[in-house]
Amino acid sequence: MSYIRGYDPDSLREIVDERECLDRLEEIGPQRSLPALLERVWLLKVTDQLDEALRVSDQSVRTARMAGTRRDLLRARILHATILQWRGQHAAADQELTTCAEEAEGHGWAGIAAFAYQHRGKNHLDAGDLDAARADFKRTLFLRQSSGAAEEDLESTLLAIDALDRKRVQASLAG
Repeated sequence: MSYIRGYDPDSLREIVDERECLDRLEEIGPQRSLPALLERVWLLKVTDQLDEALRVSDQSVRTARMAGTRRDLLRARILHATILQWRGQHAAADQELTTCAEEAEGHGWAGIAAFAYQHRGKNHLDAGDLDAARADFKRTLFLRQSSGAAEEDLESTLLAIDALDRKRVQASLAG
């Protein structure tokens, strides 16, 4: 089940039904499996419970490191970086997302690399670096197209590029 109802046109952050997300958080409760931890982190993030999201995210990275696969660890680290981004820690988020994207590409895991680049693009957007954000979204689109990604993944990336291009035009008109 997807809790995402759309994306904010300015921040590109997920628009969710907060009540559904809070209900799901209650359902998950204190489960400690890696999938439950990762879902909890994301739900905490989108309901703006960033301190708790960071705590659970740290736990998910440790769990993935001890009991998960290399791919699991990358996914946990990417999600952890998005918490840093939402907390305004852009340099730390950028460093983590860059490392994850490069590692995923080195292993030939295009889907995970695209996921990291998409989030790094959002981090650049939040930090005000529109050119770097656009480069990351274009890289994401290339990786997703070449790996045969689902239509909804391609669409979210195309929407991000379109929103960014609108921001760049607005910035050039204002400046």
